[in-house]
Amino acid sequence: MPILACEPDLYPSDLFDSTQPHIETEGRWFACYCRPNQEKQLMRRLVRHQVAHYCPLVPKKNRSPVGRIRTSHIPLFTGYVFIHGDETVRYTSMTTGCVSRWLDVPDSESLEVDLKRLYQLICSGEPLEAESRLVPGTPVRVRRGPFEGMSGVIIRRRGQCRLLIAVNFLRQGASVLIDQYDVEQIH
Repeated sequence: MPILACEPDLYPSDLFDSTQPHIETEGRWFACYCRPNQEKQLMRRLVRHQVAHYCPLVPKKNRSPVGRIRTSHIPLFTGYVFIHGDETVRYTSMTTGCVSRWLDVPDSESLEVDLKRLYQLICSGEPLEAESRLVPGTPVRVRRGPFEGMSGVIIRRRGQCRLLIAVNFLRQGASVLIDQYDVEQIH
């Protein structure tokens, strides 16, 4: 079976564009946990219903049995899709048959900020590593480079300095390799 081309992980495409007032103000973010391997199917169905959502997808390279390198796009947070809207949107999402359960998001604004930063990190094209356990580190702001203005936490993995962007609601995140001289400590 051929690997499908990368599908949009964000709907509408300008969901995180702060200049576009397309999201209704009474909406909030929900996190849903999907049935196994149903994240992309849920996203396809949400697009048909015009439901705003985000599921961070990252490329993963595998070698086929004949030696070809294939790239598939998998969810950064396995099983999770983030949906924006009201209770009607939540009900519509539940009727897709792809959702296993809902997680209540106590701080919708904070989740949106975390998701925006994660989206920017993925759009940079730099190789990411999923971070399933957050560890305390030094809070920093990036001074220059492709991540200029972003804030996160510096961590060390395998002797390398990495910038950790966390989705605190899930207690997970992603990290990208960064030079220490490109960051400044936040006090």
